[in-house]
Amino acid sequence: MVSREHKRAKVQHEKLQLLRSVTNSHALNETSVIVDASKYIEELKKKVERLNQDIADAQTSDKNSLPMVTVETLKKGFLINVFSAKNCPGLLVSILEALEELNLNVLEARVSCTDNFRLQAVGENEEEGEAIDAKVVKQVVLEAIKHWGEKD
Repeated sequence: MVSREHKRAKVQHEKLQLLRSVTNSHALNETSVIVDASKYIEELKKKVERLNQDIADAQTSDKNSLPMVTVETLKKGFLINVFSAKNCPGLLVSILEALEELNLNVLEARVSCTDNFRLQAVGENEEEGEAIDAKVVKQVVLEAIKHWGEKD
């Protein structure tokens, strides 16, 4: 029969392992895992604040302005965010075609096109040897938006 203390320790260890995996921590002791988790939470808070500020800036800007674009480098690929305070018919196709020309595979995407346009996509380079910079990805997306705007 397993004691309550042993069960509690097992549950705590499982939760610690889950926390380690969620935060990508490589720490071995409990304190270090918790410190890593705390740092991870702070990074997420900063990202949320930055994205909220970007959205607020985009909403207060001129309604006729081009969509706002941010590109972040991930471990393997890029996180691409495009936001416009107005609906942009055809913009998604233009952006995806541009990413395809760049040999960037879109692995995951979330799109909203109701009252505004919002795209969040994760992409990675198809070509193993070619390194693509986040600035290049952002420039390609901005060019696609510019060409889309000229079609309107």
